[in-house]
Amino acid sequence: MNMSVKPKSLLLLGLLLIGLLGTAGGSSAVEVGDKAPGFTLPSTAGDKISLSQFKGKRHVLVEFYVADFGAT
Repeated sequence: MNMSVKPKSLLLLGLLLIGLLGTAGGSSAVEVGDKAPGFTLPSTAGDKISLSQFKGKRHVLVEFYVADFGAT
């Protein structure tokens, strides 16, 4: 069974974490229509992936999934 994590999956996880952590403090939330805050995360290959790398792309998809594939 292949258990490697793809860079896109890591990016999506990072977006989720930023969304959750960004609303935890006294900081203001991002409103609909606002630009997404910039961030950089490490990939599983050790490279850095930043949101700015996707600038100019038509769509950036954020997908939420359960990372635990065990019995529920």
